Amino acid sequence: MRASRSRAAAAVVSAAVALPVLFAAAPQAGAQGAPEPRPSKQEQQARKLAKKLVATSSGKSAYRHLRKFQEIADAHGGNRAAGTKGHKASTTYVYERLKKAGYKVSYQDFAFYESKTLREGAAVLSPEARKLNAVAFDFSKSTPEGGLKAPLAAARVDATPGCEADDYASDTFTGKIALVKRGACTFAEKEAAAAKAGAVGLLLYNHSGDQPVHGNLEVPENAHIPAAGVSLAEGEALAKQLAQGAVTVSLDVATEAVAHQTRNVVAETRGGRADRVVALGAHLDSVPEGPGINDNGSGSAGLIEVAERLAKETKGGKKLNNKVRFAWWSAEELGLLGSDHYVKSLTPRQKKNIKLYLNFDMIASPNAAQLVYDGDDSDKVGEGQGPKGSAQIEKLINGYLDKKKVPHWGTDFDGRSDYGPFIANGIPAGGTYTGAEGLKTAEQAAKAGGTAGQPYDPNYHGKGDDLKNVNRAAFDLNIGVIAHAVGTYAQDLGSLRR
Repeated sequence: MRASRSRAAAAVVSAAVALPVLFAAAPQAGAQGAPEPRPSKQEQQARKLAKKLVATSSGKSAYRHLRKFQEIADAHGGNRAAGTKGHKASTTYVYERLKKAGYKVSYQDFAFYESKTLREGAAVLSPEARKLNAVAFDFSKSTPEGGLKAPLAAARVDATPGCEADDYASDTFTGKIALVKRGACTFAEKEAAAAKAGAVGLLLYNHSGDQPVHGNLEVPENAHIPAAGVSLAEGEALAKQLAQGAVTVSLDVATEAVAHQTRNVVAETRGGRADRVVALGAHLDSVPEGPGINDNGSGSAGLIEVAERLAKETKGGKKLNNKVRFAWWSAEELGLLGSDHYVKSLTPRQKKNIKLYLNFDMIASPNAAQLVYDGDDSDKVGEGQGPKGSAQIEKLINGYLDKKKVPHWGTDFDGRSDYGPFIANGIPAGGTYTGAEGLKTAEQAAKAGGTAGQPYDPNYHGKGDDLKNVNRAAFDLNIGVIAHAVGTYAQDLGSLRR
């Protein structure tokens, strides 16, 4: 799972036990005394396939894939990051397994840039000289050698600080360096708004903590003016000085965009209607700091496991009503680049043919909580509900977990994983997640075990995200979720409309 937007570091530059009971096996009296309708042929097929897949798919079997990912990382500098030999070896492993299983498999190559910082620094020149601890934005436009010196002007601090044109109406920003607080919109949107207001540079200060904010413009083309981040304390001190009189600052940043190549792996069944595609995805890349066995070897291994079982149960997909497409994305850790590239490569008709997308990212966290994407926004947190059909996906997954008597909680579609580009294009989405750097609540610990007040994954984005630190019970449970959903939707999409 990618970090929050401020930690993304690169950009594209080109070119998815028993099924919840839908119907009883025989007609029974309904709530009004009327018999329940008999299940359709597709519903019966879905129930049968889901039951088989859940019975045959397991974390114990899928663990061999985690072991392989660890071996690959160990042989390639300790990681499987996008653009590295470790990631390429991971894609080869997935490709060969799915090809052997009988899928139509392809690589999707794309390029991305990594931002390399050459210089970063800022200072107050007057009324009193002092150095600022500044961090250059990824892909920032460079200042001239030696930096630039200009008066400082502060954008309005409100619910959307520095995001809109009228946030810059309180001062003349032409030829000045804009002081903007973090929050509400992207770094790129803030930088563009400041540039449009006439600013020649941007100093963005954090909204919490004691560290300077590390901004990211996502793509080199978003760079308009030199930009750097400072801490909350430094930003507030600058704002206080400005309220008392003029402040002059210097800003000196330089970055370089370094090109890399990477690839997605996409495998689809040879059977099933091409205009009714059930898509599932998991990112295959790790961060450079570690092997990424939970994040996201776990989701990747879960997809391999269920895909292989599906092929075996359906003779390569020939017995399916709907086409099933599995994808292993690259460069998720750099800003959802692989999934975004894939969705952008689709024609309008191809997008319409994808009836739902299921995402599995981090499904074996050591201090796991069972989290289900909140498709209906019943939690009223964050970004709101997903596209039409997302609520039904959440209901299907929750129904499975309820039958297993597993406590579960909603989690927001906060844009941190590969469902993002699908949701943005109106495709229903859902899936599960067992937590990253967030802290387990007292309620979660009381109901599901684990340690309250501690991260779901204390090894998140670190060297310790290895084979020794995966929660095998959570891994097995979520592979059951994947199997259940695949078996259902591969044969019947009717529940998406109920």
